[in-house]
Order: sequence, then C-alpha cells, then structure tokens
Amino acid sequence: YGAERDPRCGPAAPERDAWELALTGAALASGTPLLGICRGMQLLNVALGGTLVQHLDGHTGSVGAFGEHAVKPVPGSLYAGVVPEESQVPTYHHQAVDRLGRGLTACAHAGDGTVEAVELPGERWVLGVQWHPEMGGDLRVMQALVRAAS
Repeated sequence: YGAERDPRCGPAAPERDAWELALTGAALASGTPLLGICRGMQLLNVALGGTLVQHLDGHTGSVGAFGEHAVKPVPGSLYAGVVPEESQVPTYHHQAVDRLGRGLTACAHAGDGTVEAVELPGERWVLGVQWHPEMGGDLRVMQALVRAAS
C-alpha cells in the first residue's frame, strides 16, 4: 500500500502478497463468505485501501508462543452477534489496522484500543479477526463462518 517498510517486519513476500490479495478480491467479488485471520484481516484491510500499524508490542506471547488478551465487541456488529461478550483470545501479531479500508468498520477492540476485528457491513458475510480462533477453545467464529457458507 506504499508505506515504507518497518525493519521489524522481516523480509517482503511480494508473490505471497499478490496471490493473497487476488484471492481476497475474488472472494469479495463473488460474495463468498470470508473470514480473514491475523494476516488475513490485515490483507482484507489493505485490499480495500486501508493501511497498517507496521509494528506494535504487547500482542504476542514469548517468541513462537501465543499470548492471550481480552477483545471487546462493538455492540450491534456482526462480530457482536457471534460473540456478544468480552472474551479472551489467542493472539500472536505485531501488526494491526491503522486506517480502515473502504467500507470496513471496526467491530472489536483490545484494551489498548487496537482494532481486533473488522467487518464489511451489508449482505455479504465478511469478517476479519486479528487473533487466531483456530488456536483457542471458542468455536463460535468458526461456526459462524460455516453457517454463512452453508
């Protein structure tokens, strides 16, 4: 998206970026239910013209290990319809949404204000979460995706 790369981001992967952005665009264009997890949420935001905080601290565990922190849903959002209460989520990320992409709304935040989930309101089921629901015991986000795709 044109920002200068923070050296803490590691090496660029332009082929992966191009492929995943194309995949995200195709899912959006076709109306396929879309769940972006961690990097997937960041790519969704960038695909829609948003930007990223390239590095933040406090959203990982130790090196190579997931941390955990609370996420609070925004009332009335798609995410709040799936998980209405504040919950603890497994997290391992050093980037986050900065400026939201076109049409996206923030639908959950961490205690420090970091955007932890985004959605694209409307008829399509589009949700991005900054954490890793596949690494925790709360299946509601994954179950909601399956319902949306059924």
